[in-house]
Amino acid sequence: MAVTDDIVATYRRPGAVMRRLLAGERHEARALAYLIAALSVIYVSQWPGLSRDAFLDPSVPMTQRMVAALLAVLATIPAFYLLAAFGHIAARTFGGTGSYFGARIALFWALLAVAPLMLLQGLVAGFVGPGAGLTLLGVLVFAVFLWFWITGLRAAEFGGRE
Repeated sequence: MAVTDDIVATYRRPGAVMRRLLAGERHEARALAYLIAALSVIYVSQWPGLSRDAFLDPSVPMTQRMVAALLAVLATIPAFYLLAAFGHIAARTFGGTGSYFGARIALFWALLAVAPLMLLQGLVAGFVGPGAGLTLLGVLVFAVFLWFWITGLRAAEFGGRE
């Protein structure tokens, strides 16, 4: 199944998609590809907000803002690996029997699956700007991310059903 089809399916049945992903070939390149793809979309989602900020404050050029945002996104790679390890350790304390690889797939896939909502959030940041709408959308994006991650982690660690 194509990645885009899996992303759409994740919004309907995240546990089933995660079980299918975990049943596939187990190699670290796939986990890293999910993370890099997610971070690439997250980086692109920041462009409208960066453009708005550059227009409102021209003292910092757009190029400089984009380079800073790229470096910030790339700097999160080790943090996401660490977060996945903590997720596995936390699940293990509750009786989880999965692996670190499964925990990484669960976290990285949750990031990739929530990326379309992050694109919407970026558009709102660029066109509407700060305010209640952007804050509410940010809360929604975070809630959906947690739903995908916890459901995926449950499938990876406990083989959980939806």
